[in-house]
Amino acid sequence: IHLATENEQYLSELPEQAGYFKETRIVEFIFLLSEKWHLDQSTRYQAVELLERFMIKQVEQMCDGRGNAKGRDQGQRSSWSCVRDQIASTFVLRLVSCVQLASKLSLHYSRVTSDTALKFLQSLKYSYTKQELLESELAVLNTLHFHINVSTPLAYVELLLEVLGYNGCLLPAKPLHQLCVQLLDFCYLTRETIYDTLLKTAIENSTPSKLQIARFLTVKEDFMLLAVGVISAGVFILSPGHWEQAVEHLNCITGITPQSILEFSYAVLRRIMGSTTP
Repeated sequence: IHLATENEQYLSELPEQAGYFKETRIVEFIFLLSEKWHLDQSTRYQAVELLERFMIKQVEQMCDGRGNAKGRDQGQRSSWSCVRDQIASTFVLRLVSCVQLASKLSLHYSRVTSDTALKFLQSLKYSYTKQELLESELAVLNTLHFHINVSTPLAYVELLLEVLGYNGCLLPAKPLHQLCVQLLDFCYLTRETIYDTLLKTAIENSTPSKLQIARFLTVKEDFMLLAVGVISAGVFILSPGHWEQAVEHLNCITGITPQSILEFSYAVLRRIMGSTTP
């Protein structure tokens, strides 16, 4: 109930720019960096979501400070260009800071130290100091008003798997959890393709309008739907005989319709197979 309430609250306050900083290259960078530093599974998702929320807030603040840098005249275009350049110049530093903060939240033994972060940045030819690294962390914290410990889709997946087991849904728990984590990674890395397929399936049209795309944003950012879709796809791959039972249970637990669960599973599996065959 707590996760569902948190998810609904997040969706009700969703900024128009949600998802802008979850493109594949950024997500892949964070995932690879998390692997390099031997961070636990939840940290990489926490870092992606943290960077996304911070960058949107930072862009909003910088644009407001420059008198709406999205205007049409030459001066405002120049102002937006300055904002963009400023964001680009510190982007890798901010990304590393978000991974650092996420590692501290996880209380994992492989917490990222300042020395580790600086060594990595220096390997990319950046010449930041420890003071600048600390100030970058503080910038993220201040921009988000220290509200950084939010639930990730992995928390939704793990809790739903636990509830499924508690409710008597007979599933191979350990291999299913491992597969769901792989599928969640896959969904993050192929996000645009999967949700594009899902949108076109939902509206039964291959050319969605701008309004339909805008309204679909809440679907793309719905962590509960993502978790349910990942589990459904995982059960279908690992234990097809239990799939209908699992979908029924997921529907009862979350209220998400079997049709929505089916469509999400289809979008994920279609992307995995690389095929247009139903």
